[in-house]
Amino acid sequence: MREVIVDKLNVQIFDSRAQLGRQAARLVAEKIRQLLDKKSTLNIIFASAPSQNEFLDALAADTSLPWNRVTAFHMDEYIGLPADAPQNFGNFLRVKLFDKVPLRAVHYLDGNAPDPQAECERYAALLRQYPTDLVCMGIGENCHIAFNDPHVADFQDEVLVKQVALDEASRQQQVHDGCFESLAQVPTHALTLTVPALTQGTYLYCMVPGTHKAAAIGHTLLDDISEKYPSTILRKHPNATLFVDGDSAGQLPQELFAAESKVE
Repeated sequence: MREVIVDKLNVQIFDSRAQLGRQAARLVAEKIRQLLDKKSTLNIIFASAPSQNEFLDALAADTSLPWNRVTAFHMDEYIGLPADAPQNFGNFLRVKLFDKVPLRAVHYLDGNAPDPQAECERYAALLRQYPTDLVCMGIGENCHIAFNDPHVADFQDEVLVKQVALDEASRQQQVHDGCFESLAQVPTHALTLTVPALTQGTYLYCMVPGTHKAAAIGHTLLDDISEKYPSTILRKHPNATLFVDGDSAGQLPQELFAAESKVE
């Protein structure tokens, strides 16, 4: 594993996505235990995407964690997708983690709520009631975090949850990931936690493996911090770690690692 700091962002680079997932799960588990030595309960937000598979599998396998002291949230949901659809993000997390461990509580965004704005306000109230300790997240091919695509991302957003129209790159990623067979099947709108809702988390852990994410990782680490590339905001967070593999780090220049520390 290689490690480098970009602005405030800790970046860890692994040979494989399997190693990435195991190490990310190990560090998240360590932080959960550390925080629970000082607090009675924790609140954690999780992302739903195939990029999180190895991480979630490793985390779910850690049965020694005091899951009964953890309240879980998920960070985005399609609008109008049937509740039992396998692509539903709540369903994804149920299968990968939430049904595997004895969580204290789970809160879901309802993409089929009759009043989407009221659903945003309901979920935002929960986030205020249960301040976020950890965020376990990914980065999209267009550098979105949650569903904050570049055209709707706002680093100073005044709300915690909002409705958004998804851009084509974001929707096409769902086809690349094998979640849908064609672009026409991908919903056009979603509910999402905003950028401030994510970055208010005390600790951020961002898992981003795969060739399709190489350009996004390049933008995240090398371009100016702006809503044009929403994930660049991670470089301003005081406690954020980005996990990448050889594929997603494939477009990074060697000079970026001139001052790296190598960890065996």
